[in-house]
Amino acid sequence: MTQRAGVIGHPVAHSVSPAMFEAAFRAAGIDATYEAWDTPPDTLEGRINALRGAGFLGANVTIPHKEAVAPLLDVLEGPAQQTGAVNCIVHRDGKLIGHNTDLVGFARALREDAQFDPRGKSTMLLGSGGAARAVALALIEGGAGVIYVVARQPRKIDRMVVDLKPLTRTGTTITWAYWGDGSYLRSLQQADLVVNCTPIGMKGGGANGTPALDPKWLRKDALVFDLVYNPQETPTVRAVKEHGARAIAGLPMLVYQAAEAFRLWTGIDPDTKVMIEAARGALAA
Repeated sequence: MTQRAGVIGHPVAHSVSPAMFEAAFRAAGIDATYEAWDTPPDTLEGRINALRGAGFLGANVTIPHKEAVAPLLDVLEGPAQQTGAVNCIVHRDGKLIGHNTDLVGFARALREDAQFDPRGKSTMLLGSGGAARAVALALIEGGAGVIYVVARQPRKIDRMVVDLKPLTRTGTTITWAYWGDGSYLRSLQQADLVVNCTPIGMKGGGANGTPALDPKWLRKDALVFDLVYNPQETPTVRAVKEHGARAIAGLPMLVYQAAEAFRLWTGIDPDTKVMIEAARGALAA
């Protein structure tokens, strides 16, 4: 029987995951397909229940469902349980298990592609959704000195910080501010690392090429990590580079978190070179 997997989100037309996973399945000799399942919020529960059917490996979960999907699953494991955010669902013996591979993907991309060690550093996250929760936990585990969360919904940011504060270690402070206030701008000038965890700049997102931040506030030695991967050079990455600071877009993280999902579904480590080539080809197309 051909096995099935897919990505659950709204919208998902921009996703390169189908091309990436189909290439990985072929390279590994696995008889499986991968689909893009556009899922408005009012159809999420039905979509999740369908994954319990025979032949489903599971699913990836993206914006805006990473937190909403958690209570619909049978169990959360590891970082998914710690953050309350799920980006990977594994179907096993009729049960749905929630995982979060964003943490692994971000940490690996930060280390290998950006060559940045967060230990003791001042960091800032833009956004307070599921991706931001995973990134914050990765920075906590990486020993960041300060994790400053900035977003537009005070209640949501406060809840995220309250949830994650018990997981911090000695030497790590996590705090927050409302987007655009004075403390945000002061902290932006002090940041060693800024991570855009919002969809600002995403192809088809309607932001009209607007970067997620004004790079004039950045130090020249700062690094900006934009989780957006489509387009490959996002408005944020382009603006930061023009300012003279370092920037990386989200394609490496996308591939690494997908590779971890592949391993969870199949027990096999995929060829990440095949995956990144397929992703780049889909973006170019």
